[in-house]
Amino acid sequence: MTFLPDATVARLQAVATWPEFVTDRYVVTGEIGRGGMGAVYLAQDELLGREVAIKVSNAIGSEGIERTLQREARILARLEHPGIIPIHDVGRLADGRLFYVMKRVRGVTLREHLGDVPSQGERLRTFERICDAIRFAHAHGVVHRDLTPDNIMVGEFGEVLVLDWGLALIPDGRRDEAARVAGTRGFMAPEQASGGGAHVTPRADVFGLGAILYVLLAEAPPPEDRAMLFAGVTSVARPLRAICEKALAPDPESRYDSVQSLALDVARFRAGEAVEAHRESAFDRAARFGRTYRTPILLVLAYVVMRALVAWFGGR
Repeated sequence: MTFLPDATVARLQAVATWPEFVTDRYVVTGEIGRGGMGAVYLAQDELLGREVAIKVSNAIGSEGIERTLQREARILARLEHPGIIPIHDVGRLADGRLFYVMKRVRGVTLREHLGDVPSQGERLRTFERICDAIRFAHAHGVVHRDLTPDNIMVGEFGEVLVLDWGLALIPDGRRDEAARVAGTRGFMAPEQASGGGAHVTPRADVFGLGAILYVLLAEAPPPEDRAMLFAGVTSVARPLRAICEKALAPDPESRYDSVQSLALDVARFRAGEAVEAHRESAFDRAARFGRTYRTPILLVLAYVVMRALVAWFGGR
């Protein structure tokens, strides 16, 4: 028996699954990526004269995959927000596979983007934009359930987009789908990992956002042992550590009660204000005051020193 090389097999599989549309509106020009449920292709929309991305299910007749893709398409159609990729069309290929068409976005994942953003302040601003998209989803009854740095894209012009809504819960979602374990290890809330998906609330996304915040601060996934959070990481201020720890609390009731509360605490930290998650000592307040008003303090000190020197030399 002759075995084909892996590269040849992969090429044959790609050719066999290449999308064939019923109409000639979309012309596929390449494959962008492939996952467990489907592949994403780059295509030209001949009707509107624009580039688009098309997600196609991997299997014909697979009810589970089709249901997931349909749910993802419905969610994207419901969530019209600058931080969420808009959907343009949905349909079936000539072979019966489901597809949906979405905006083509050029960029990199949040994980890849970190190397280009050394500033903690800019990273926190990016985090707030992620929170804004998820807060909007929660306002429309949608819980993402799979927030990771690889599911966040940063576009060419700094736009921040939350991707991969296939595991999201929606108000009219089926209970059997909700009850299954779904998410990414290390970023999945404990209540998801335990299989209690039917009882997952927006606080599960607070946990996922806390894990993303940890990656932005420590440039590593959060350790499973929560006692080791920030062990050896000395560059992160205590209030910011406290924010992260509160978002990552194993007990949902101990986390922030909403994404908005989490985002507000991060905004307070950036503004030099006291944060909800951290109880300040007198020393902490003095240090925060010094950081917030560093420039005016230095100017006043320089002025005092200058006057002292003038007085000293003038009196000699």
